Amino acid sequence: MLKNLICIFVMMSSVVKILPHYTYEDYVQWEGRWELIEGMPYAMSPQPVPKHQRIAVNLATEFRMALKKCKRCVVYEPIDYKIAEDTILQPDMLVVCKPINKKFLDFSPSLVAEILSPATALKDRHTKFDLYQSQNIPYFIIISPDNEEAEIYEIKNGEYKLMQSGHSFSYTFSFDDCIAPIDFNEIWQ
Repeated sequence: MLKNLICIFVMMSSVVKILPHYTYEDYVQWEGRWELIEGMPYAMSPQPVPKHQRIAVNLATEFRMALKKCKRCVVYEPIDYKIAEDTILQPDMLVVCKPINKKFLDFSPSLVAEILSPATALKDRHTKFDLYQSQNIPYFIIISPDNEEAEIYEIKNGEYKLMQSGHSFSYTFSFDDCIAPIDFNEIWQ
């Protein structure tokens, strides 16, 4: 019995070794939208549904208007955020308060937002949540289009703490000398 278990363990561990491990060099050759997490590719298709896109545009617009007078912070919709050679993410929205000098973002943004879809909800709430937290990104917003609810997480002592959630509320984000008061009721319109 023990011999069979050892044999199964050896067979299982060899399967793990034959899984491909991709890097940024591979990633830039692929067609379509992808994310790469610890060497494993994740397709970003099908394209988001209209409600997802409407919320994304409205959220980005709210941040752009709030940060209009800020000279340092820029709002981006999906761009490559390269955490490591084998981990490249594309958050639905980001706020970046330093110049980006490469074809991708290679440092922590000030804020990331993910708009959940049935295909990405688990990855966004767990894997990406942990990755963003490990990068010490000050703010993480999770938007649920189905429930029309937003969750605001802020990094406190190296861990995300839920600061506010719901459908209709305002929250003020602070990026050094720039502030962005956001009315989340506006993103559902």
